[in-house]
Amino acid sequence: MIINTRIRLALHHLKKGVIAHPTDTIYGLACLANNPSGIQKIIELKNRDISKGFILIASDIGYLLPYIDSQMSEDLLEQISLPSKNPTTFLVPKSEELSPLLAGSNELLAVRITSNPLIKFFCETADSALISTSANLQGKQVAKTKRELRSYFGNQLDYALPPSGYNSEPSRIINLITGERIR
Repeated sequence: MIINTRIRLALHHLKKGVIAHPTDTIYGLACLANNPSGIQKIIELKNRDISKGFILIASDIGYLLPYIDSQMSEDLLEQISLPSKNPTTFLVPKSEELSPLLAGSNELLAVRITSNPLIKFFCETADSALISTSANLQGKQVAKTKRELRSYFGNQLDYALPPSGYNSEPSRIINLITGERIR
C-alpha cells in the first residue's frame, strides 16, 4: 500500500476525531477505540441507538486485549486471530472496565481482526484498535459515494477518504463462546 497525502491526512484526523473510509467490508466511519468524544460523535452523527454498541477492528489481537475479558482462554483468543477468507466479527466477553459507549447494553463485544492494509496502517501507526460502523444514518443504506456521504453527514466528518476498495457486504458475525452464527 502506498502511503499518500490523503492517507496521512486521514490518519491525522483519525487521531482526533471521526473519518469515513473503506474497510475490509463496507464503507465505514471510524474513530480510535480509546476516544470517547469520537465515539460520542459517531453516535450523534448516525443518530444511533446508544444501546447497540460497535465493532472494534484491529490489525492484531494485541490492540483488542484491553477491551476483552482477561479471563478468555488462549485458544479462543487464537481463533479471533486466525486468517479467514471472509471477514469475520466475533462476539466475545467484554472487559469489566469497558466503556458502555463501546458495547452498548450488550454482554458481549464485537471484534474483528482486519486484513485491510489501510486499517492495519491506521491501527499500527495510531497504536489503537478502531471503532468501525457503517457510513450511514440509522436505518438508511450505506453511503457508496461521496455525494451520499455528504447527504448524510454534511461537513461534520473530520475527514473522508474516497469510498473504494471494499466489498460492500458486512462481515459475518459469530458468537465465539457458543459458535452460533448471528449474521
